[in-house]
Formats: sequence, C-alpha cells, structure tokens
Amino acid sequence: MLKKERIGLVLDVETTGLGPTTDEVIELALKLFSYRSDTGEIIEVLEEESFLREPLKSTARRNYERAYRVHGIPFEAVQGKSFVDDKIQTYFHRTDSVFAHNASFDRSFLFQMYPEVNELHWYCTMRNVPWKQYGFPNGKLLTLLQAHQITNYQTHRAMDDITYLMELLKKTSPNGNLYLHEVLEYGPMRKYQSSASKTKLG
Repeated sequence: MLKKERIGLVLDVETTGLGPTTDEVIELALKLFSYRSDTGEIIEVLEEESFLREPLKSTARRNYERAYRVHGIPFEAVQGKSFVDDKIQTYFHRTDSVFAHNASFDRSFLFQMYPEVNELHWYCTMRNVPWKQYGFPNGKLLTLLQAHQITNYQTHRAMDDITYLMELLKKTSPNGNLYLHEVLEYGPMRKYQSSASKTKLG
C-alpha cells in the first residue's frame, strides 16, 4: 500500500427518530474503502455490509410508526433481529476515518452503542463542502444526487444512501478538486460530547 493510501469507512444509520438517548438505530450500513489522502481519489471498496435490529426501548418502539414513513422499513423486517457487534466493530477497528452525510447525527446514535467510535476521525460530507457557495440550493443528499445526475430518487435505506454518497464523493467540485478531497481538507469534527458529559463539564 502506498504511503498516501488510507482506509476509510462510509456509513449511514436509519433510526426510530431524532433523539439519540430516546430513539434507536434500526439499520446500519458500512462500506470500507481505500483512498488516496493527497487527492481524495477512491480506489476500491474493500468490504460492505448492512445490519438490521429491533428497537428495545419503549420510547423507540412508540416512535417506530412515524419513522417508518421516512425509511419505509416495516417492523416485521427488524423484529427479532440484532446487530452482530463483533462484525460491526471490525469495521471501526480497520479505519481511522469515518465519512457520513450529516455525520453528527450518525455519530450521536452510534456512540450510545459503540463508544469507541468517538476515538475515530469523523468527517461530515454535508458540512465539509460549501455546497451553497457552489450554487446548490442546499446540502441535502437527494438535492446533490439529483444535481450530479446520480439518481432522482432516495430510498432512505442505509446501504443505498452510502452507495450513492460514494458516487458523489468521486465527482469533481467547481473548484476542480474531488469532493472527497475537499471533505478531508476541511478536517475532522471535534469529539462528540454526550449531554451527560456536557453537564459534568458545565
């Protein structure tokens, strides 16, 4: 492997709602890939997998019906399923860089299950590129996928979203750089602080 070659992880979660302590992840998709840190060129996908799980908290279960209208995953599809933690953690252990669209959302949920994700370098593909300055109406994934003629339709299924996101990151920005390069240049996010640790610090 060249010195400038790195291993990255792009991921996405589907959840029962917006609250990381009251809602839960029901789907997680992961794609491990190699890339060049100097140019942002994606070389190849090394491994990919998606997982489903049944939410356990009463608050998460109550919210399921409303969330279903967004992600379209019927409760029967997740019933009785749980994440294969050992397998999922191998993805985290093989990378030091995680990429997600609106990464703060994904990280806040995954932190509840796998606190070690806070030790990784997280990059937000939504906030690390000046999409509006480049003339796009907003940084929403579907808006960007349509504008770059990748797809006109978003399923809101985790594996589909990250497959399309990777296609977007391979495109060239109006500045002449690959989008992944711009995401890297902007730099990683600060570490996540749960509300409990914020209270302690306060």
